[in-house]
Amino acid sequence: MILVLLFDLKFLTEFAAGGVGNFKSAALASRSWLRPMAEPFRIYVGWDRREPEAYDVAEFSLKRRTSIPLAVMPIKLDELRARGLYHRDQDPLASTEFTYSRFLTPALAGYRGWALFCDCDFLWLDDIAGLVEYTRVPKAVYCVQHDYRPTETTKMDGAAQTVYPRKNWSSLILFNCDHPAVKSLTPEVVNRESGAYLHRMQWVKDEDIGALPVEWNWLEGWNQKPAQGTPKAVHFTRGGPWFERWQNVDYGELWCAERDEMLRQRRM
Repeated sequence: MILVLLFDLKFLTEFAAGGVGNFKSAALASRSWLRPMAEPFRIYVGWDRREPEAYDVAEFSLKRRTSIPLAVMPIKLDELRARGLYHRDQDPLASTEFTYSRFLTPALAGYRGWALFCDCDFLWLDDIAGLVEYTRVPKAVYCVQHDYRPTETTKMDGAAQTVYPRKNWSSLILFNCDHPAVKSLTPEVVNRESGAYLHRMQWVKDEDIGALPVEWNWLEGWNQKPAQGTPKAVHFTRGGPWFERWQNVDYGELWCAERDEMLRQRRM
């Protein structure tokens, strides 16, 4: 078993006020200062044959900054079809291969514990352990609750840009796989239900949807840049530097630097 130290503000405040003698009471009040992690935190990342480099950089940036064990796995449509988990017809409005298959994350995780899904066009700039802290409050799911209304008509490599309620909520979802609403996402449901039902999270009550700060799914071209530092996770939702059309985007230089470091390490 691996013991992961996770401190929160309440613990640090009480510890600083009381010193070493107050360590025990502060720790008990926090209940999060020392948490056992018996297995790696599972992250499922959408994979698309048009942008494999985006996936590689997302995985690399996650692992490069983590302080906890991770198991990062691609969601590949061909593999899901081969396993009999996915058999939807191709949707002409689907902009990626994982438009619907992302909702198989709980099934892939065995409907137990917590698991994260994110799109492949993410650049992680902070430790994912900070996101895992939200699992202390057992909502069904957590996501950044965007009000995203893009004005472009196309994105990425010419895919149609669509606008709908709760757009981009499903681009990063922290699933509580033990929750009954999440367990309702069976392969049968994922293959049968509409995009609106799945992406607008009609399968879960609103009060069971927890809100994450925007810094964990910062939408390039939409969200305002922070006054200091960087977002914790940049989402190149319109398209990133791996597409010719999207070379000059916010934080694009950081993505390119991350890719270059990944390639450098591969050559070693």
